[in-house]
Amino acid sequence: MTAPRTPAPSPPHIPVPPHTARRRFVTVSVLYWLPVGLTIAPLILLFTERGMALTAIAGFFAAHSLTAAALELPTGGLSDVIGRRTVLAAAGLLGLAAFTLQGLGTTAWVLALGMALMGAGRALSSGPAEAWYVDTVQAHSGPEAELRTGLARAGTATSAALAAGTLLGGGLPWLLGLGPGLGPGPGPDLGARLSEATSGLVLPLSVPPLLAAVLEIVFVVYVLTALPEPPRPRATLRAVLRGIPVTVVDGLRLGGRDSVVRRILLSAGAAGAALAVLELLTPGRAAGLTGAAESGAVVFAGLACAGFVCSALGNHLAPLAARAAGGGERAVLLSLGSGAAGLLLLGATATGAGPVALVGGATGFGLVYLGLGAAGPNENDLLHRRVTGTGRATALSVQSLALQLVAALTGLVISALPRGPAAWLVGGGVLLGGGLLWAGGSSRAPNRRKVAEAAK
Repeated sequence: MTAPRTPAPSPPHIPVPPHTARRRFVTVSVLYWLPVGLTIAPLILLFTERGMALTAIAGFFAAHSLTAAALELPTGGLSDVIGRRTVLAAAGLLGLAAFTLQGLGTTAWVLALGMALMGAGRALSSGPAEAWYVDTVQAHSGPEAELRTGLARAGTATSAALAAGTLLGGGLPWLLGLGPGLGPGPGPDLGARLSEATSGLVLPLSVPPLLAAVLEIVFVVYVLTALPEPPRPRATLRAVLRGIPVTVVDGLRLGGRDSVVRRILLSAGAAGAALAVLELLTPGRAAGLTGAAESGAVVFAGLACAGFVCSALGNHLAPLAARAAGGGERAVLLSLGSGAAGLLLLGATATGAGPVALVGGATGFGLVYLGLGAAGPNENDLLHRRVTGTGRATALSVQSLALQLVAALTGLVISALPRGPAAWLVGGGVLLGGGLLWAGGSSRAPNRRKVAEAAK
């Protein structure tokens, strides 16, 4: 009688070297945000072409925002329980379904479902990639490993992907509608032929979200093949469901007992207020400058792209800002202060006309994105030194939720104010307050053992 075979032990997990982890984190950031950028310019116009009223379109975006907010913390906890790679792949699959429904949907409920799935994917993607990067680098180089450079490069790549996607997504429908000059002989333009061949199912404005769906497949394949993780204990569905609330509660408690994490969350809320002011007021201001909604939309698309470029530059300069300022906390103070100065400049030029007001407004717009871009990597470097791997994605989700909630509240306040300097000054004041939170003395990184004990 032969002895029963024992299963061969699984090979030990070898951490990816830091430079490789940094490169893969940057690639994942590009692959996730490039499809999102593709839909920024054409999405509302596509919904309009499908015959949707403005109230219905507002409902679609509400479905996206409410879904993302409701799932933000549970999905962060899910990533900490079952692993980063699985959750990121699920986010990509939801994005694939969402962009396909947006590109091909012709009824309100289908488009609303597409936006809700997009919100669910956004919640799933909030934190796992960054948590994977930090876990991997610290597993290789220890808890004091240098993180800021990788965080800055990923932030730069994210902004660059959004800028490129915005330009490509806005340009593709225009190129498809250029007419017969694109090809030999007379005839309808390529976009019209595409629409006719699909009985109106695929419009020129549908092409960017459908291209985004294809890119989501690339994203999922890359995540599954390029982001190795150490083996985790096999978890039952019951254990997973029980572990998520515990992880979420621990993440919320961390903000209550750690002053640095609390300042990070409040600063995220201040950034949300600033972004809400820009997103709500800039389109109308652009239309006012050009005198027409259509030309104002083109100007806004250019401004959005320029904003992403400024954000990318700010992310790139974040490590230099920390060295020049003498630490990450002082760098956050200066960066948020610069962003607040930009909003205040936008407020000061809100009622002006002529070249001075135009240059002042453009400078203020760039300063906001530059300051927020430089603050982000330094804030997250501080955050990752206050949390352990078991709650890292949850902490990032709490940070994202703070930004979203304050942005929503600010939007309600701004909509009730008269158009003019006051609305811009509200955002500038909130962002300035977020910066002043960092005006106190520098806080040393906590002892890693104490952090781990406090998380239990």
